[in-house]
Amino acid sequence: MSKVDIVKDYYGKQLGGSADLKTSACCDVSDLPEWLRPLLARVHSEVRERYYGCGMVVPPLIEGARVLDLGCGSGRDSFLLAQLVGPEGSVVGVDMTDEQLAVAEAHRDHHAEKFGYANVHFLKGYIERLGDLPIEPASFDVIVSNCVINLSEDKGAVLDGVRRLLKSGGEFYFSDVYADRRVPREVREDPVLYGECLGGALYWNDFRRLAQASGFADPRLVEDRPLSVNDPRLRSKTAGIGFHSATYRLFAIDALEDACEDFGQAVAYKGTIPHHPHAFTLDKHHRFETGRIFPVCGNSFRMLKETRFASHFDFVGDFGRHFGIFAGCGTDVPFDHEEKSVSAGCC
Repeated sequence: MSKVDIVKDYYGKQLGGSADLKTSACCDVSDLPEWLRPLLARVHSEVRERYYGCGMVVPPLIEGARVLDLGCGSGRDSFLLAQLVGPEGSVVGVDMTDEQLAVAEAHRDHHAEKFGYANVHFLKGYIERLGDLPIEPASFDVIVSNCVINLSEDKGAVLDGVRRLLKSGGEFYFSDVYADRRVPREVREDPVLYGECLGGALYWNDFRRLAQASGFADPRLVEDRPLSVNDPRLRSKTAGIGFHSATYRLFAIDALEDACEDFGQAVAYKGTIPHHPHAFTLDKHHRFETGRIFPVCGNSFRMLKETRFASHFDFVGDFGRHFGIFAGCGTDVPFDHEEKSVSAGCC
């Protein structure tokens, strides 16, 4: 049985609902921000019960946006995002599993009536072959996926397709499962572990390399949590491997560099992004408090100034003068020297 057939069988026939999963990969609804819970409550119960995601893929500031949901399954995230993009925005869901898409399609009219507008539609297709779908290049503001890239045999092709479909300044905001080392063959070839999103998990550093090869020069980790394997047989088989659910954001900005370079720039958050009045988190190392001047590297500067976040920040500086590598980014000048005086924030 091919990996594609394993996934179709597991999610189409083996799993009747979220309770059938054997790991903690699926996120707990209690982790939802309070303001999102009423929106999730408006999603049909059958759709919610067929949810198998591993994180929360609801990026801020998407009203009016065109969003693509990869591996949408029964449509939980698609219908949630549809309420956030509103009547001026749209959501396209893509999935390869007939049984899952049937649930999504069966409740599409229900959600349109409940929301007061119809802005969601679904396509059957493979996330490794996005170019085969009737979708124009550079036509999406945001692309999301929730625990599906690990199920793909060609993860590089997925990232290539995403890069092609994003507008300039667009964002790929997604959750997936990663390993702290390369997963051995006996784990990769176990059909249950593969279906549970562990067998196909990428070593995090290999993911970083794939992302950069696809044109996402500076992947940013937003949040992560360790996963547990509940089934004794599976736990024994995966002993010694650390699995994590992690959310990353990748920006479609051509000028991003593969290292954090210092141009003497800074930003100040205005506190104007909805539901983020006191601070905005770009990633695990960038939490911008409202009104506070925050020194940043050139990449972080571009991620804010050349994207939908621009109007919510004040910007200081340009790219006219380079001061070397940005201190505290995990890479520093490799040469010894007598004196070094640095005054900078954490990038």
